[in-house]
Amino acid sequence: MSSTTPAAVTAGAKGGGPEEPRRPGRISLGGMSLNLRASGIYIAFALIVVLFSILTDGALLTPQNISNIIVQNSYILILAIGMILVIIAGHIDLSVGSVVAVTGGLAAVLMVNMSMPWPLALILTIAAGALIGAWQGYWVAYFGIPAFIVTLAGMLLFRALTLTVLGNQGIGPFPDQVRTLANGFTPGYLGNVGLGPLGGADLFSLLVALAAIAGMVVSQWRTRSARAGYGQDVEPLALFALKMAAGAALIMFLVVQLARFKNLPWVLVLLAVLVLGYSLLANKTVFGRQIYAIGGNLQAAVMSGVKVKKVVFWIFVNMGVLAAIAGIIFAGRLNQAGPTAGNAFELDAIAAAFIGGAAVQGGVGKVVGAITGGLIMAVINNGMSLIGSPSERVMLVKGLVLLAAVAFDVWTKRRAGAAG
Repeated sequence: MSSTTPAAVTAGAKGGGPEEPRRPGRISLGGMSLNLRASGIYIAFALIVVLFSILTDGALLTPQNISNIIVQNSYILILAIGMILVIIAGHIDLSVGSVVAVTGGLAAVLMVNMSMPWPLALILTIAAGALIGAWQGYWVAYFGIPAFIVTLAGMLLFRALTLTVLGNQGIGPFPDQVRTLANGFTPGYLGNVGLGPLGGADLFSLLVALAAIAGMVVSQWRTRSARAGYGQDVEPLALFALKMAAGAALIMFLVVQLARFKNLPWVLVLLAVLVLGYSLLANKTVFGRQIYAIGGNLQAAVMSGVKVKKVVFWIFVNMGVLAAIAGIIFAGRLNQAGPTAGNAFELDAIAAAFIGGAAVQGGVGKVVGAITGGLIMAVINNGMSLIGSPSERVMLVKGLVLLAAVAFDVWTKRRAGAAG
């Protein structure tokens, strides 16, 4: 039995034949078959960026604004990484905003009020996040209470605990090292290099970008070769080359712009490590395959010997850890922990996962897709702010985007079912 997930299988494509345009969820471009369900989110992201670049007269893509988008939305992207795994397994977590608040408050108490060394305080805060995740994971996995109810209760419990710890006041300021992690930038290790009319850019950052591009191409080529070796459908070589070229151009543009401003934000480095690590976890490990199996077909997963309760438990532990990291980043960025921190963060993280391609029923989704969904929300927020749109209009557009993403998922499933 192949361990390939449904998402991976549907992402493959045969060479363009006469019957290709009739395959559900695909369009034919110059003889190449493009999977709309797998690639639609990236096409939509590109179109949204182009739209707001035009509306803002290019202000959206200035070096400083790109840096602001990343730093200001980093904690939502961290939450989206954990949330996508929860949703793939067929569950939901409504408590992450409150967990962000309570862990940020705990970090403040330890570092500011108790003068604890910041490395130890960070370790204890992340451990507290893991315990919170274990608490909720126990009720979901071993006691059988639906995750919606458990995490809804957790949202109230941990918000109450935050108010108990902090009262009605914030605690700060945080140590410089924590603020640097949330707001700081990598130093220019190798100095600047001239880029003609673009001015100078940090050479080390550019080398990091080239290394990232090389790693992306090698990884995707090995994945494509492995699928071909097992006789699975793979995309045409021309389409593969086009996707790699687009990804390389995006990475290089992003890094060049950041290197022209203040170099790479430390929080972007953290995000890159998390995205790489969790992508490998989801796609290359037994645990990751089991998450997809549980969300795709719970009964089949049980019959196949998957320890469902154990897997679900650790998914929630992981969500608690990532919420604690997001809590530290958010508090460090504001330089204080406040009782209202994390309000509605759970909604943004859930929206990022669904906009990024997660299926409502579970079993489908990618870490990179969740990050893309979070960036779509971030670009909408930032772009509409730049053009002076009122907050109610921003919420309206974000709601419509979320509805459209879920409607597209349901539509593609129905077409696939009708074709089958």
